[in-house]
Amino acid sequence: MIPIKDRLEKELLRISELEDLLAQPDIASNPARFRDLGREHSILLVRKEPIERFLRILNDLEEAEKIIKDSGSDNDLREMAMQEKVELEAALSAGRDEMESLLLPPDPNSGKSVILEIRAGTGGDEAALFAGDLFRMYQRYIERSPLKLDFISSTESDLGGYKEIVFGVDGREAYDLLHQEAGTHRVQRIPVTESGGRIHTSAVTVAVLVEAEEEDITIEEKDLQIDTYRASGAGGQHVNKTDSAIRITHIPSGIVVTCQDERSQLKNKNKAMKVLRAKLAERSRNARHEEQSALKKDQIGSGDRSEKIRTYNFPQSRLTDHRIGYSSHNLPAMLDGDLDDLLRSLLRAERESKLAAV
Repeated sequence: MIPIKDRLEKELLRISELEDLLAQPDIASNPARFRDLGREHSILLVRKEPIERFLRILNDLEEAEKIIKDSGSDNDLREMAMQEKVELEAALSAGRDEMESLLLPPDPNSGKSVILEIRAGTGGDEAALFAGDLFRMYQRYIERSPLKLDFISSTESDLGGYKEIVFGVDGREAYDLLHQEAGTHRVQRIPVTESGGRIHTSAVTVAVLVEAEEEDITIEEKDLQIDTYRASGAGGQHVNKTDSAIRITHIPSGIVVTCQDERSQLKNKNKAMKVLRAKLAERSRNARHEEQSALKKDQIGSGDRSEKIRTYNFPQSRLTDHRIGYSSHNLPAMLDGDLDDLLRSLLRAERESKLAAV
């Protein structure tokens, strides 16, 4: 228990250090540094009260044990200490799981906004239609939550689905709740194009990019090719009559991003740059690992039916997340945005996995 106590006391010291740093003029005049320290402080500050409460229990327990072991203590005092020890040990046991969770190092991406890219994989028009269903599922979930959706771009299919749709999600829990949506989502149902009533299996991939700050990624204007074109009806919204849609190509990396949601060319450019920074940041993170292509495949797979994190089975009205064995037989409600239980179950499972590793 002593190592745990030391770790928790160090966290409280770090909170004090951060508060001192944030009060310094040279830190306040450095926006990037101030932002990073402020984010770390806000994450740790949530942990302060439960840590202080747990440390009080530990200290009181140590005092009670000293009294019990002290041969000079009178019997009444020792009896009171023994009773207090029983109560404190129960409180200690109840708070142990919470403290173990707090001992996990904070995820540096926690609290950040994300960008989701949904792409139709195996299954042609049916996959594109399901990509639209997934977008609406996330859209309805976000509408019911404190999160905010920011549409960026889309490429529609002939039957009204999406070959690709990209949108940002802002909010304190955006990353925590949605980063595990990355991967292949498999759907089993009878397509609208199927005349024989046969069940088909299609796949859609979801990539989740962590939004990067401008200060984190340096982009030279000379490395950009910027093209404008007329929007075709961004996400089912307005159709522009001017060339306000933006396509940006980052020449060194070959990354291409588009945005057509806003009527303003400048606003579309700003949104497209946000996506580009996120993609370059992801590229940089992947470069620090072994093989970028392997990591990309780990996240979104190839879009093949056999690779899946989740299955949406329409004939059985069942949603199954294969990573944690989660299953719901109310698929319509899930597709209507009732995702909170699933997303928080994934978050709990991730935390337990990290605790086991610790």
